[in-house]
Amino acid sequence: MDQALNTPAPKILWQPTTGLTESCHLRRYLDWLKANRGLSFDNYEALWHWSVDHLEAFWESQWAYFQVISHQPYQKVLSGTEMPGYRWFEGATLNYAAHIFRQKTDLRPAIFFQSERHELTEISWAKLESDTAALADFFKKCGVRSGDRIAAYLPNTPHAITAVLAAMSIGAVWSSCSPDFGASSVADRFAQIQPKVLITVDGYSYGGKSFNKLETVREICTMLPTVEQVILIPFLNLEATLDHIDKPVTLWDQVVNTHLSTQLSPTPVAFDHPIWVLYSSGTTGVPKAITHSHGGNLLEHLKYLHLHNDIHPGERFFWYSTTGWMMWNFTLAALLAGSTIVLYDGSPAYPGMDVLWQLAERAKITHFGTSAPFIVSCMKAGISPGKQFNLNHLRSIGSTGSPLPPEAFAYVYEHIKPDVWLSSMAGGTDVCTAWVGGNPLYPVYQGEIQCRCLGCAMESWDENGAPVATGEVGEMVVTKPMPSMPVYFWNDPDGSKYRSSYFEHFPGVWRHGDWLKITERNSLVILGRSDATLNRQGVRIGTAEIYRAIDQIPEIKDSLIINLEYEDGTDWMPLFVLLNPGNKLDDALVSKIKNTLRSTYSPRHVPDAVMEVPDIPYTISGKKMETPVKKVLQKKPLEKAFNRDSMRNPESMAYFIDLANQSSSLKSL
Repeated sequence: MDQALNTPAPKILWQPTTGLTESCHLRRYLDWLKANRGLSFDNYEALWHWSVDHLEAFWESQWAYFQVISHQPYQKVLSGTEMPGYRWFEGATLNYAAHIFRQKTDLRPAIFFQSERHELTEISWAKLESDTAALADFFKKCGVRSGDRIAAYLPNTPHAITAVLAAMSIGAVWSSCSPDFGASSVADRFAQIQPKVLITVDGYSYGGKSFNKLETVREICTMLPTVEQVILIPFLNLEATLDHIDKPVTLWDQVVNTHLSTQLSPTPVAFDHPIWVLYSSGTTGVPKAITHSHGGNLLEHLKYLHLHNDIHPGERFFWYSTTGWMMWNFTLAALLAGSTIVLYDGSPAYPGMDVLWQLAERAKITHFGTSAPFIVSCMKAGISPGKQFNLNHLRSIGSTGSPLPPEAFAYVYEHIKPDVWLSSMAGGTDVCTAWVGGNPLYPVYQGEIQCRCLGCAMESWDENGAPVATGEVGEMVVTKPMPSMPVYFWNDPDGSKYRSSYFEHFPGVWRHGDWLKITERNSLVILGRSDATLNRQGVRIGTAEIYRAIDQIPEIKDSLIINLEYEDGTDWMPLFVLLNPGNKLDDALVSKIKNTLRSTYSPRHVPDAVMEVPDIPYTISGKKMETPVKKVLQKKPLEKAFNRDSMRNPESMAYFIDLANQSSSLKSL
């Protein structure tokens, strides 16, 4: 890959204060290790090396430090010889929900909630526990047993938080989709796990518009024959009912107001007992049903949210998400740290790009999480939240979903808050956490992720499986197991799908599918997906490099780039751009685009064509669909090229389908 990014150390944008370095959870953990394990480390990097060189000792220390509630003791921390065939804390029994509710208090609410149609409201711990206990009791009376699946078709509301806690409290397996998914997309996911209960809303609001989903729910019910009970939440219309289905339907309020239980009693389950099923994007086929464990996610979430996010009791944690993205599960996990979670349901850009920053002021958010594209959109919209709103309570801003360009780092400090801790992180649905992310002891360098997380043995490798030199770009790999890696894929009895997804390229080593550079500062730069690599005359280019440069051009709202390789050894690299209103793609703008890429990187980064599109295709979870667009332009069968139901804006594919049909040789365009 082109090494143009090997530059001197970038600007330091933030330094932790002495107060933070002395009071943060990471410092407390270092002190605990010294007092209780006789271990002393001079710096974070030494601690990280110990955490990956002595996996059993590190994870055992996490268990002890966070005082994990175990009803049966574990027999061994770790057993196995090669990934993915490891097992953690065998013999131990616990429950994730029990660790959530040990944080309950009368001193602060459990949840703040706001939507496009609901003013900011709060839900007490007492209300959350009471409703959770009632729902858990109802599940049991419906015949739900430990290991049965509960599926939810819900927006990001307190109902979803209550429902997942009720499910996990009885050992049921949770799975959720947001209500913007179509019926077949929902069935592609839920039919794999054969749920016994379906929880749904009648509709939702987004961007100022209302979407009635009752007919979609009826379709879903016909596609899920194993569902024996439906729970309906009248969300769009308080008088909504669900008829014309052959399954019993009970209203949410009837459940929580009738099936009262005085106390929640979580059921102990094995460490590796499934907690929830998450799904791959499913852009080109049936999504993979990625199954996570109670114990693995509990330990990992305790570790990250305390040691890397530094969340303290009484703080308020927000991450803009839907129930179909793993960051929703991650938001729930913030309750483990004694924080109040803040939920928002609706568009992040309605009625304007400042709606979430207004929420940050009103809810006095301490930790504000979002996606890199949202921050870039705020930057391109020219808003200055720090001037518009009182953000005094804001300690950190989290960013994930795609690489955050350096210009967006600078924007955060210039226009949002000069002393905020910007914590760019990367992980995924595969592990329901971050591999790399925040560090309260380290500075923030412009354009760089602070550190590799504790217990994550991450390296950057070349195509031959050898570590690349410091500062060079290679494949992101994880060489040793982590507790939050999937226990399996659902309906994959021999584990072949699981192994082929991560361990086929480098046997026994997790290949994540990203380009990674580890700097001499031990910070990190992710350069986009390796499976969307631009192979330009034999030189590999990460798509994030292109987007980083294009994001500097104010006329362009969004972009997508691919490279088509032909049998004769030639290639064609088009750049598709979505323009901001009031601009046109003339010769001057095309020259500006090409000159920017040439001067920022190299002539190889300059596209062969620049083409205006009406929209850029995205998955529902917010990923650019580079590979599906490439398959469409390669004239692959459309049903194999992309899945409409996995898309946020399926109509955007019409342009690329038409383009593929225009000419036998796209290079002639």
